[in-house]
This record gives sequence, C-alpha cells and structure tokens, in this order.
Amino acid sequence: MKPFRYLFFIISLLTSQASVAQITPSANQLLHSIYAKLQKANDYTVQANIKVDMPFIRMLPIDAKIYFKQKNKFKVESKSIAVVPRQGFDQASKMLADTNAFNALVQGTELINNTLTSVVNIIPVADTSDLILGKLWIDEKQKLILKSKLTTRSNGTIVTEYTYGSQIQYALPDKMVFQVDIKKFKMPAGTPADPNAKKKEEKPRDDKKGNIIITLTNYQVNKGIPDELFKKK
Repeated sequence: MKPFRYLFFIISLLTSQASVAQITPSANQLLHSIYAKLQKANDYTVQANIKVDMPFIRMLPIDAKIYFKQKNKFKVESKSIAVVPRQGFDQASKMLADTNAFNALVQGTELINNTLTSVVNIIPVADTSDLILGKLWIDEKQKLILKSKLTTRSNGTIVTEYTYGSQIQYALPDKMVFQVDIKKFKMPAGTPADPNAKKKEEKPRDDKKGNIIITLTNYQVNKGIPDELFKKK
C-alpha cells in the first residue's frame, strides 16, 4: 500500500471510530435519560392486581391501590396482605438520582422480547448502600427499562421484567413480573402459608425462586396527592 493511501486509510478509520463514539451514549447518559423520563410523573395513583406464585405460600389474587409521589413517597392500600416489592416502583428513581453514588458501565447489548437493549451494570461507590449490584436492560430509543436485576442486602436478588403501554410517556409500566429469592425476600407479616406445600413437593426445589405478577390499570398521573396521605397513622 502506498504511503498516502495508508495515511488516508488511518484517517478514515479514526474518523469512523469518532463518529461511532459520538452516536453511542455513555452509561451515565443513558441513565440520565431514563431518570429524566421518570421525573415527568410527579405523582400517581394506580390500581394493582397482585398474583403470588411461591412455594409454601397460599394466596388468592389481591387488589390494591398504590400511591407514589416524588421524592420516594410510597403507599399501598389493600383489604388483604399485599405483596408489593417496592424495588420495582421507586428503586430506579432513587438509584439514578445521584450518578456520583455509583459507577456505571455499558456491558453490551441483548435482545429483550425482540427489542435491542443496552445492558448497563451499576456498582455503588459506598459499601453502606443496600444495593450491592445492579443491572439494567435499557431500550435506548424509547428510554425505558425493560428488565432489571438488583442484588440487595435486604431482599437478595430481584429480577424484574416490565411491560409498557398506557403510560409509556412517563415510563410507568402496565405489568411487572418479579422473580425473587424466597429465602431472602421479606414477605409481609401474616402472609398465609400453604399447609399442604410440603406434601406436594416430594422433591426439594433447587432454585427456590418465586414470582410476583402485578398488573396495573387506571393510572391517575400528576393529579396531585397531599403529603398527609403518606404519614403513618
């Protein structure tokens, strides 16, 4: 290859790499775009139908009403015991509020339900954080978290899958499916146990995982919720 052609090739290669770097967002840029979208919902109420599928637990589907208000105000009202992992509702907003509190890195890409996502690893800076390690699967185009995997000190590892529809403009899901480690996940006091569960399970399960499926309907977003509603009585 002649010298001037070789030089032209190098310049073209560097220019191409620079262009890719400009259009590929960093981990912090991705997380900031998600956080900005989440902040559009200052408050909301929503009806929730909760189904619990766990070994040794016997529960019929439960209806509840969920209230949320920035920042970090959260309340669940139900006539029965409602198993609602709070991590799926405000953990992302709390986690992304301060990008100096963690290190983030785009690990690669992965298909989630035929949507190409960027996989972002999150490692807290402080050892005192409840979050040990986080992983988010982000739809860059729509600025949505399609899946999360959060390993916490208080509840073990929780994997959540999100489905969006009616409130996609606020990044509020219509359905959430949680997979939890039943050995570490804290169930509400008084959760009914299944007395026949041990008889049904002749062979011990190795995974010890359980699912919580929450379907969300009738969102009321940015209608205003008084702070008094969240005060413990």
